[in-house]
Amino acid sequence: MLMRNNDKNILLVEDDFNFGAILNDFLNLHSYNVTLAKNGIEGLEKFKKNDFGLCILDVMLPYKDGFTLAKEIREIDKNVPFFFLTAKTLKDDVLKGYKLGADDYLTKPFDSDILLLKIKSIFKRKQLLKTADNSKYEFDFAKFKFNSKLRTLQFESESSVKLSPKENELLKMLLNHLNDLMPRELALVKIWNDDNYFTSRSMDVYIAKIRKYLSKDKSVEIENIHGEGFRMLIKF
Repeated sequence: MLMRNNDKNILLVEDDFNFGAILNDFLNLHSYNVTLAKNGIEGLEKFKKNDFGLCILDVMLPYKDGFTLAKEIREIDKNVPFFFLTAKTLKDDVLKGYKLGADDYLTKPFDSDILLLKIKSIFKRKQLLKTADNSKYEFDFAKFKFNSKLRTLQFESESSVKLSPKENELLKMLLNHLNDLMPRELALVKIWNDDNYFTSRSMDVYIAKIRKYLSKDKSVEIENIHGEGFRMLIKF
């Protein structure tokens, strides 16, 4: 099968023929290009030959189990997301899966609509991560000088402040969206690599810290756009 855009391409490795065929048809129905492999060896060969945006791997596979396959896939592409499917709910297996870098771990039987939502979330995250970063790293704004390479923020002639890595990335992203909306989800995915409740609360704490740094100049303001994100404004 010709692979066009890997944002729609899924490698499904499943040894249960009936289950694999049903899941394949379901995902095809929702416009995903699925390549089905029936064992770990075949799965690795298909992964090497094509470009996939997501791998869905059964844990209990002939010849090469899902954990081993995931490890070998990671050696080829450290960024490709993957889900594990399993009929077992052993805690050790779940932990092993996540330690290998799994994005999710689904126990059979599962709701196909929930799987679809998880897949959509993964591809949406990948699209956000593709958003081009501005290569600029020195910013003069209001009465501040900011160097994102050195992670320094200076107000007028005062000594510069050393920002933490997350403070640095967040301020840079706000400045790259100056006077425009910086989407909350974009910041969470690019800086925290996740967009769950806890990382969202963490970002709010960092926004508060940045507001405190910038409070020395009353012309600078970070607005909270409810449910959407933040906008940094410089008032003249």
